[in-house]
Amino acid sequence: MNNNLKKLRDELNLSQDAFSSKVDVSRQTINSIENNKFDPSLPLAMKIANFFDKRIEDIFFEQE
Repeated sequence: MNNNLKKLRDELNLSQDAFSSKVDVSRQTINSIENNKFDPSLPLAMKIANFFDKRIEDIFFEQE
């Protein structure tokens, strides 16, 4: 699954560490999601989407 998490995070000038604190996960988890090495659970995807006031589909999408 691809995502535009890094782009959204960068737009708010948030480091991975700062953002990870906001969604209650480790910095390594955010790094893994951004590098497409880890797909978040549905509850985590919802937390991330709510943080950015976006739909899950606006952040996470299938690879083509």
